[in-house]
Amino acid sequence: MNNAATISVMVVDDHPMWREGVARDLGEAGFEVVATAGTGEEAIARGKATQPQVAVVDLQIPEPNGVEVTRTLLAADPSMRVLVLSASGENRDVLDACKAGATGYLVKSASREDLIDAVTRVSQGDAVFTPGLAGLVLGEYRRLSDAPPADDPDVPRLTDRETEVLRLVAKGMSYKQIAERLFLSHRTVQNHVQNTLRKLQLHNRVELVRYAIEQGLDDED
Repeated sequence: MNNAATISVMVVDDHPMWREGVARDLGEAGFEVVATAGTGEEAIARGKATQPQVAVVDLQIPEPNGVEVTRTLLAADPSMRVLVLSASGENRDVLDACKAGATGYLVKSASREDLIDAVTRVSQGDAVFTPGLAGLVLGEYRRLSDAPPADDPDVPRLTDRETEVLRLVAKGMSYKQIAERLFLSHRTVQNHVQNTLRKLQLHNRVELVRYAIEQGLDDED
């Protein structure tokens, strides 16, 4: 796996065999597994101590649960990414995890290859979801959004290219995919995203996706 050796990971799950299996699979793929945890308290303590780039977190763990762990870890280290790996694909669980700041959400039926790909992409800031869940999240954020209309004079003005890139970000596309779609370099796409973040006074790609969803940009073809 490209660049896996540069990515540090913590695995959080209260089932020892599952936790050890995920840690083993990631280690064999070249990731640096810096910590594992079986409870919410352990996850918070070990996450703060080891500062992994990605935390792979189950939701149903002894208190605090995975949603609270996600919120606490990201409050302590906003640069950390959280990938939820859960048996649940329920609407409420997915939405709660995303609202807490999770960058990705996989159900446990995902393959080893899907997990490895998701950890890699999440570490790069991509939003990764088990097929079917991305649409669920987009729909829920749209329904819950109370964002101002797109023609509101207080909404920051983006260039046509920035809006185009933002629309593709909202659809869950990676920087590489966007670059190929628009015939741009990877760096140019990154620059557009950074400019958009600055204009909108947002801090990361997850917030950017939420803004795009609130503006309905993910609906456009």
